[in-house]
Amino acid sequence: MRVVVAPDKFAGTLSAVEAAAAIATGWRRRLPDSELVEVPMSDGGPGFVDVLHAALGGELLAVTVSDPYGGAVPATVLRVGATAYVESAQAVGLHLTAPAARRPTVATSRGLGELIRAAIDDGATRVVVGAGGTATNDGGAGLLSALGATAVGGVLDAGPEGLEGLESVDLDPARRATDGIELVLASDVDNQLLGLVGATKTYGPQKGLTEEQLLTVDGRLQRFAELADRKAAAAKGAGAAGGIGYALLLLGAVRRPGVEVVAEAVDLAARLGGADLVITGEGAFDFSSRSGKVPYGVAQVAATSLVPCIALAGQVLVGSREMRALGIEAAYAVVDRVGEERAFAEPAAALAELAERVARTWGR
Repeated sequence: MRVVVAPDKFAGTLSAVEAAAAIATGWRRRLPDSELVEVPMSDGGPGFVDVLHAALGGELLAVTVSDPYGGAVPATVLRVGATAYVESAQAVGLHLTAPAARRPTVATSRGLGELIRAAIDDGATRVVVGAGGTATNDGGAGLLSALGATAVGGVLDAGPEGLEGLESVDLDPARRATDGIELVLASDVDNQLLGLVGATKTYGPQKGLTEEQLLTVDGRLQRFAELADRKAAAAKGAGAAGGIGYALLLLGAVRRPGVEVVAEAVDLAARLGGADLVITGEGAFDFSSRSGKVPYGVAQVAATSLVPCIALAGQVLVGSREMRALGIEAAYAVVDRVGEERAFAEPAAALAELAERVARTWGR
């Protein structure tokens, strides 16, 4: 039996590479003669570069960039030929700061701009940016500042607070810095920048913005967009990663679903050839998975190859009808098998145990 194992990370517990290995380990306990093909996946969020490096090889360039509050943080540029892959979460990720220490009103995306500049300085002519999992909600103003953009009446690299009193924005230096560079925005969401379904309202609370701060921050981003380009603020993906998507669109980036970018890069469709089953997964499998998440993306590729797809997740929060609407035949939760405490204490062992149990049903 040929089984392709293509999960995303299990946020906070396992990387995609670790999750794929755990699932394969558990499956082999039950069916040691199965052919397991591990294809770790990403939607553009944390783990984007690691997944691509595992699949594509290439060269890693180590750099030091600014974290969300101006400190130093290590990050990497993955070079594969003329293409560079960079990850917003490495530079300005939410995971870099403990919840109690998060300050979303001053967090800046400057570090990602520095990472993009490092890729360009290294000779890349195409830069693919995995956008997701950030602590920032500055509309990408900090990113633009790192590439040379300037402002009057405000500060671009001081978070949304720095945008107060903004009078004008000059993007020409940033556009010159990226002239001739093919930019790709690989995001896990397609939200616009502003409004009820925008970056602030939808994702601001998980970054630490209070209900009272949401309206103020969104207003500052609105002013920024009015001065930069209001039309681009309504584009799909502009709200990705706290508005980093918007900044990249201002620089001429093409937006693509992150899982689609990764699926193509790792040649997932070809690796499904001859497969009897695809196993995908993520930390929490819910209906939001339809919005660019890995399980939905993997299921779509599996459907074109007529291969059944199942999901293993930390938690399963959808019913059978919604599950099938996502293209998933069945989904199984780690917490239902071993309990929440052990799922977090021993995530790899718990996921392997679940995979072993699932092999009894789906194996042959």
